[in-house]
Amino acid sequence: MNFETVIGLEIHAELKSKTKIFCSCSTKFGAEPNANTCPICTGVPGTLPVLNEEVVNLAIKAGTALGCTINKYNKMDRKNYFYPDLPKNYQTSQFDLPICSGGLVEFEHEGKQVKVRLNRIHIEEDAGKLVHVEGEPISLVDYNRVGVPLAEIVTEPDLRSVSEAVAFMKKLKSILEYGEISDCRMEQGSLRCDANISLRPVGQKEFGLRVELKNINSFRELQKALEKEERRQRELYTYGEGHKVVQETRRWDAAKGKTIPMRSKEEADDYRYVVEPDLPPIIIYDEQIETITKSLPEMPDEKKERFLTAYELTEKEVDILIGDKGLATFFEKVVKLGVMPKAACNWILGDILRILNDRKIESEDMTLEAENFARLLKVVEEGKISNNVGREVLDEIFDENKDPMKMIEEKGLMQISSSDELEKIVDEVIANNPQSVEDFKAGKTQSAGFLMGQVMKLSKGKANPKVAKELVDKKLSEI
Repeated sequence: MNFETVIGLEIHAELKSKTKIFCSCSTKFGAEPNANTCPICTGVPGTLPVLNEEVVNLAIKAGTALGCTINKYNKMDRKNYFYPDLPKNYQTSQFDLPICSGGLVEFEHEGKQVKVRLNRIHIEEDAGKLVHVEGEPISLVDYNRVGVPLAEIVTEPDLRSVSEAVAFMKKLKSILEYGEISDCRMEQGSLRCDANISLRPVGQKEFGLRVELKNINSFRELQKALEKEERRQRELYTYGEGHKVVQETRRWDAAKGKTIPMRSKEEADDYRYVVEPDLPPIIIYDEQIETITKSLPEMPDEKKERFLTAYELTEKEVDILIGDKGLATFFEKVVKLGVMPKAACNWILGDILRILNDRKIESEDMTLEAENFARLLKVVEEGKISNNVGREVLDEIFDENKDPMKMIEEKGLMQISSSDELEKIVDEVIANNPQSVEDFKAGKTQSAGFLMGQVMKLSKGKANPKVAKELVDKKLSEI
């Protein structure tokens, strides 16, 4: 029997506000445990929350960018459950009246246009983080993340393959980054998702029992987790053990490469949602929506169209650049400094990406400035240094944003392009290698390559290859 995969995602995006959703504590990542906390976000009795207006504006911006209906009347609710990283024993979230409803994300995948409907976007506070101490029967709790504002983006079950789900996440990440809604740093947990996956016989309208995979924070792990769970369910159905597929929550164990049961899947009733009595309803005005809509910067699809038209790059090159906002911004800065678009693109997609991957850093964290990179590319373009030397210089200047010209001068890396100077070297090489000259005259054209190698050796690699080759060919033709 053939089965169809059905996937829906619940994405948690940390909103790009400097302070938490209900208090003035910082949202900055990497602080000492429990440093960014106060009586409000840790739920001390008697404290009252105050809703951060910027969080509401960012949620409206997200809804506008994703084609949602902005609900002008919405409210906060208490989602009740007990867990050690939730100090109030409830999460302040939204239930029946979210800030955004509907919406649509469209993208091209494997030659076809995919449309994924959104069910809703609601705002809520994040929970804390449990730190399990290895070898000890205890866990520690870091409450820095408690109260960090989240937008939960819930899709309809419109995805039909694992690769579609990953492509959707990449598209959504791009929209949130370009809209300046979230920094989407998945390695820091500011963009993560829960994935719901089920299988059903091809042609069946009813959905199968779905399994939820919790807290996945990288594209690679999302793909691995969904593929593994898809395979597990397919094997159970195929071998007559479909009864073992139950509605539950499982976690992805990357080390073991498998999904592991956590608990039976909760329904909304299990959370005992109640209206948050300490916060008034959220009223949104038309003028507010209009102002936020006008403030949206250039979005990925618009930028892609402009890049294709303005810079004459291939669609594949543009897709890679646009897929990383930091790279796209860096590229445009370099081009504005006078570097040819194709050259800038080749170096960024080749050497800059290579270094970023080697250093394991994000493009936004690059210390190398566009001015120094452009200066280096211009020297290469002018033929004053070779591509290989340029790469060596780039590796040297990347981490500390050094001036490439100073390094080139200090290490004497500038190529010899003077015809007069190179002619002396070529004459010396030809005089010292009479057998190679005779071989060339006898029709062994590869001898010219040997002589060219000797020119590069004698010049210690500084000879401009193009000028040197022209001189070697000229000299040999005159003999």
